[in-house]
Amino acid sequence: MGSCTFSSQQLRELARDVTSFLSQYKHISDSYIIEFFSEDLWATLPPGWQEALCDLSAPQIANLLLDNNFTERCYPSVWPLSLLAFRTSAHILAFSRRPQDQGAQDAGSLRPEEFHKNNSQSSLLGHIFRKHVKPKKQHEIRKLGALVKTLCDKTCCKTVVDVGSGQGHLTRFLSFGLGLSVTGIEADAALVSMARKFDEQLLSTLKKQIERKDNTTRHTVAATVPSPNHVIGWVNPRASWEEFIKQLEMGACESKRHTATLMHNKNKELKSASNVDQDLYHMSQTLPSSQSHCFSQHEIVHNVSSDLKVDHDRLITDPQSNSVAFQNCPESKCLDLPSSPKRQRVVERGEAVSQMFRPLAISSYSSSSCMEKDRSCLDAIEEDREFRTEGFILTGLHACGDLSATLLRHFASCPHVLGITSVACCHMKITTKENPTPPGVLVPPCPTHSSRSEFGYPMSSWVRGLPGHQLSYKAREGACHAIEDYVERLRTESGVLKTHCYRAVLETVIRACRPDLRRAGIQTIKKAHLLPFSEYARLGLPRVGLPSDLPLDHSRLDAMLQQKGRVVVYFSLVLLLAPVVETLVLLDRMLFLQERGLQSQLVPLFDPAFSPRNLVLVAVRPGHSGVAQSPTA
Repeated sequence: MGSCTFSSQQLRELARDVTSFLSQYKHISDSYIIEFFSEDLWATLPPGWQEALCDLSAPQIANLLLDNNFTERCYPSVWPLSLLAFRTSAHILAFSRRPQDQGAQDAGSLRPEEFHKNNSQSSLLGHIFRKHVKPKKQHEIRKLGALVKTLCDKTCCKTVVDVGSGQGHLTRFLSFGLGLSVTGIEADAALVSMARKFDEQLLSTLKKQIERKDNTTRHTVAATVPSPNHVIGWVNPRASWEEFIKQLEMGACESKRHTATLMHNKNKELKSASNVDQDLYHMSQTLPSSQSHCFSQHEIVHNVSSDLKVDHDRLITDPQSNSVAFQNCPESKCLDLPSSPKRQRVVERGEAVSQMFRPLAISSYSSSSCMEKDRSCLDAIEEDREFRTEGFILTGLHACGDLSATLLRHFASCPHVLGITSVACCHMKITTKENPTPPGVLVPPCPTHSSRSEFGYPMSSWVRGLPGHQLSYKAREGACHAIEDYVERLRTESGVLKTHCYRAVLETVIRACRPDLRRAGIQTIKKAHLLPFSEYARLGLPRVGLPSDLPLDHSRLDAMLQQKGRVVVYFSLVLLLAPVVETLVLLDRMLFLQERGLQSQLVPLFDPAFSPRNLVLVAVRPGHSGVAQSPTA
């Protein structure tokens, strides 16, 4: 299942089966492993399960219970039919998490092949897009960027809105790497500031690369690529799509104003050759009035060899010049730069550059331009309505909680959203009727006047009508755990496995002193698995307001510590249900779209061992081509 489109009937039947299955095992999915001893969770399992599971080694738990791809199972005892049915149903009902381009031999690898030569740098992503980016994020922006580009090609759309854009890593790759017009919106102003800083660093790096090239080289390619807009804004899940569009337009305007002001100030500070400034001024007069003296677009001269390496089939490399070109892109033309001077209008931050190569050409005004021209530029920006006139693709890479649901609602209701790629995360932060304000959900920065009361789950009428469809906070929190990572720990018999047992034993100590204190947070104790339990307790007790020298019943505690294997088994049972819970959340969203006449598919895009939340919901508005297929990149 996973990378195909389901009919309405198939989705409804699957949602019904998943709901029925999860309803039978709520006592497992809703349990907290730290209460293993205090709530006697082992006793809640059927006696036959207890007998079959109590003596399993860690590798046996991985092979016999969690890993569906393991075929050479050797059972140390006869398992009850109910336990076998539980395991099989959990695997069958969950969406497949293995990407189409991942072979069986790579399924157990901790890192994708692109990181085999260097653990921290993807071999498939140019270094200018790897700077400041962790390996996991490198893998994600490369894969999702290619999928978004495919969606743009299918819908003949070049505008993308990246919601929850953070430091702009995906935004930057889509814009500078794939030639799309991108607006990123992020609630954290500090992250937006970093995104703008990293944009400047990327442009500066490209400029230096081009300046180092041999000036006799004539094979370069100019591509008109808009600079990304970074918008500070909180996307209100209760707001209408009209308010969302207005927020984007106002934010993009402010972003362009910020860029214009910044560049104007820098141009005044830098001393450029006066004749070059004059030439640039005259060149700018030949532009349309909406672009003259504006910073809304960058004309980048790509002559950066294989460093600007992206995996999309519309990018080709000239083997003679080592330049990168956009293949079949009408806005980009291979140019003999010396014979096309108007295409060379460029001064990076007002600095004169080589007459042969003018890197990172910016449609700029002379530093002597008057402020009236600045105002006319900003007026043109105010009138920009590209989100309404051209339409756009909506994307969210690990949009947290209700944010992913909000993007789907905007896609379903807003005629200007032509397609969507949604990668969800933090399912425990989704609002429900039973828990409308889950822990960790941001409070709106300003009051909302909307009367809408939709919750993040369930979204569809079908799932809302199923008996037992409710998902607790704990079940949704468990759905965020990485089953592949835990399987690896089991197979290597990692010492970290004892940590859950430590915390469960400490819970009994805390409740003995404070019965009212249940599941108190003590945060992570570094390298807890390397400590004796007494030291772990000494560090943990003060975090819940208890003395560190509290007397301990060592004989009683040691007896519980000997049951570490049972704690691991029980946690594995909980973890086995995690993908099924996530499947129901995503099924509900697919049904929500189908109920509105919108087809979608779920694509396992990322390597699940590297990026656990790897399922991408992809949809295209009818009349704008078909649903995008998963890229093989």
